[in-house]
Amino acid sequence: MSSISQIFLFQGAQINEAACDIAREVANTGNALVAGCVSKTPCYQKSRSETEVKAIFKKQMDDFLKKDIDFLIVEFVDHVEEAVWAVEVLKTSGKPVGATLCISPQGDMQGIPPGECAVRLVKAGADIVGVNCHLDPLTCIHTVKLMKEGLEKAALRTHLMIQPLGFHTPEHNFGGYTSLPEYPFAMETRAMTRWDIHKYAREAYNAGIRYVGGCCGFEAYHIRAIAEELSAERGSLPPASEKHGLWGAALEIHTKPWVRARARREYWENLLPASGRPKCPSMATPADDYEHQLRSNIPI
Repeated sequence: MSSISQIFLFQGAQINEAACDIAREVANTGNALVAGCVSKTPCYQKSRSETEVKAIFKKQMDDFLKKDIDFLIVEFVDHVEEAVWAVEVLKTSGKPVGATLCISPQGDMQGIPPGECAVRLVKAGADIVGVNCHLDPLTCIHTVKLMKEGLEKAALRTHLMIQPLGFHTPEHNFGGYTSLPEYPFAMETRAMTRWDIHKYAREAYNAGIRYVGGCCGFEAYHIRAIAEELSAERGSLPPASEKHGLWGAALEIHTKPWVRARARREYWENLLPASGRPKCPSMATPADDYEHQLRSNIPI
């Protein structure tokens, strides 16, 4: 291992330990768990060396175990082979392991379908499987459904997890939002409303997904919307819901009668928000899609 890699791992250990301390402090304020997370490695694309990749995962895992985390997560991996290697390492900890791939309904970067990806992860020992990041909630739900179908065909069962973007990206459901013209500094125009998240949380739950969260673009009010939508299933509302009534109930005391009339679920569920930009297109043409990457021999 090069001296630069050794320095990086040493600094990474310090960062991971500090992050665990912060997470534990927050978790102790409620009934929460602390997870240690590993992601894709720079060396996988370069060397495809199982030994080298697994050594990096083990180093990170050992740092997390020093902090007695509750479970481990593999996330943001777009090649199932690398995710399988990560799961195999993390399972040696004796802790529960979740594995979420950064893939689309078309599969991973090598074209391996979501169902097969899920089967490989479960056979490697994953206790939870799913997807995270790069794509919008409804596309991610579709991908997890395909994973679930693959598991059922293989007579395998496990928990399902989802952590999508907090943005609308329907026109680019393969390579991800990084290829959109608005990425990274104008994504606010695509932000999902809290009502969009209510719909997402319900559809995810109805699909059998029980670990429902969010990734890039998610804000605190988005997470609160998940907890509010699933409050009956969870048995409680989140503490932040004390600040306002559900579905705009606080508007009932608004001075304007037309605003008071919006204090109902039906209004917000059926609203189609405007952009406020007269020439704003409803969709964009991604400038650097997956097919273009293949034609141009751009590394993926």
